[in-house]
Amino acid sequence: MLALRPYKSQDAEKIVTWIKDEVSFYKWSGSLLGDFPLKADYMNDVYFNKNGLCQEADNFYPWIAFDGDEIIGHFIMRYTDGDKKHLRFGWVIVDDSKRGKGYGIEMLRLGLKYAFEIMKVEQVTIGVYDNNPSAIKCYRSLGFADNPEREAHMVKVLDSEWKCLELVIENKNLEGFLGL
Repeated sequence: MLALRPYKSQDAEKIVTWIKDEVSFYKWSGSLLGDFPLKADYMNDVYFNKNGLCQEADNFYPWIAFDGDEIIGHFIMRYTDGDKKHLRFGWVIVDDSKRGKGYGIEMLRLGLKYAFEIMKVEQVTIGVYDNNPSAIKCYRSLGFADNPEREAHMVKVLDSEWKCLELVIENKNLEGFLGL
């Protein structure tokens, strides 16, 4: 059964592997990525402060989805406002070998449930590139809709521009979704 837990330093190797898979999938050029290939130490530098604690003080919450002992996916939650009512999901990755098997939807369903029931946020936003139709379908199946407060926009990714769609889901719009 899929569950969530906070990121641990030993998760870095797996996440770096997933990022490499994403780079390969999108055919990004390693020479354009600067420090690519990423190293596990880099992930831990990003996720932990100088005291070795997860950067919760910065409203930064990296999560791991797992099934039994197997790590399935990873995503980040970050507050986007001082009142802690709006949360943004970022860097959503599912293990390449698990794609298309419903793990991504279940992982995000658990993340949303945690965000709305435990963290008591009112709204969750996410950005997704329009060249990733499976991710868009996944988010929309969970109840995400176009964000009226932030329109789609172009983002420079390495040497090209990609269209980023801004999606939102609000706590009040969850009936029929997530089993809440």
